[in-house]
Amino acid sequence: MTGAYPPAPRLPRLLQTVLHTKRHAQFLGAQARRFGDVFTVRLLPPYPERIVVFSRPDHIKEIFTAGPADLHAGEAYRELSMIMGEHSVLLTDDNEHARARRLLMPAFAGAALNGYRALVEDIAKTQVERWTAGSTEHILSRMEDLTLDVITQVVFGVADEQRRAELTPQLRRITDMSPVVLLGWKWPLLRQFGPWRRMRDALTGVDELLYAEIARRRAHPEIDQHADVLSRLLAVGSGDDPGTTPLSDAELRDQLVTLLLAGHETTASALSWALHELAAAPEVQDRARQAARDGDDKYLEAVVKEALRHRMVIGRVQRQLTKDMTIGGVALPRGTRVSTSIVLAHQNPANHPAPERFRPERFLEGTVAPNTWLPFGGGVRRCIGAGFSLMEGAVVLRAVLTRYQLALPGAPERGRVRNITNVPARGARLVVTTLDN
Repeated sequence: MTGAYPPAPRLPRLLQTVLHTKRHAQFLGAQARRFGDVFTVRLLPPYPERIVVFSRPDHIKEIFTAGPADLHAGEAYRELSMIMGEHSVLLTDDNEHARARRLLMPAFAGAALNGYRALVEDIAKTQVERWTAGSTEHILSRMEDLTLDVITQVVFGVADEQRRAELTPQLRRITDMSPVVLLGWKWPLLRQFGPWRRMRDALTGVDELLYAEIARRRAHPEIDQHADVLSRLLAVGSGDDPGTTPLSDAELRDQLVTLLLAGHETTASALSWALHELAAAPEVQDRARQAARDGDDKYLEAVVKEALRHRMVIGRVQRQLTKDMTIGGVALPRGTRVSTSIVLAHQNPANHPAPERFRPERFLEGTVAPNTWLPFGGGVRRCIGAGFSLMEGAVVLRAVLTRYQLALPGAPERGRVRNITNVPARGARLVVTTLDN
């Protein structure tokens, strides 16, 4: 197929790459105002030369409902293989992805979520009680500690606290990765220097700990037998699960890293933004607190959803064409990478009236149309941990709001890109005060 791509800015590719990575929302917003609903950005490796950006709900629906063999999601995120590994459920396609998803889904289905709730409640209560009343807390750091504790126990079960303590700092080094590290990873020589060397060492440390845990559990299958994810994956192909090929150590490692990072970093960012926005809107905070006291999970989940809309943790969902296709009336050749822009969809007043307002009620009124709220992606690739994330969010908000009043110590914070997520630039600094009950 031949033909012109949608219009693109004339800025040098290097500048577009920097803006796309570091100032994503501002950069795409400017291009949408200039070019409309569909446009192209031109980037440097490890990104493809061109990404075609879509944000209209009907165009997004076309992408999400297309055959997964025609639009590969895993192939569109290959630059993350340095961290997640070649077998990650995020980075595979076709039969390999279907197998990985089939094996992981039961660990995050309804019955499993009910089993995890008590664990999350205990961890949230313990963590929140450590905060110092009357102080300014760095909420992002607090949420990272909490969500990492949750996800390591969900993934590994009631594992030895010392092993979790060894794993935690290595994972934190990976989640703190600058986008510059990702951009430069394709040049092996850089891995001997500065942030690239630190990333290499952190990945090596994580691998050593995970492979040791896998070996320990294989050698002693009678210990730590719980409904945790690793136990479930180790049982694949066993006498309890015949007819399925067991997972190799490398496959186990890649799925565990994916779950540890995806189940920790994005949720910590979302909760940090949710608490930040509640501190900035006292009347919404008061209603959320009453919902927490009343056991109203629907409103608390609406708060998390609105935080994910208002302060996009991830800015885009991508696919890569495996054949010539027409999307949104635009003829595109095989190999084109397309992006459904979460940023543009969430900020569009046609999708979300008064998008600048933090208003959780919009998710209770039935006014959020399909393909306009995209934090968990869509179609057959929708995030398998979406339900877990919302459940965890409601539990954590209840633990915080029934104990503390929240206030901003200054002006609201802007976001910054860390790794691939949008986090509060100053760590979501909040003044926490004990409630007068």
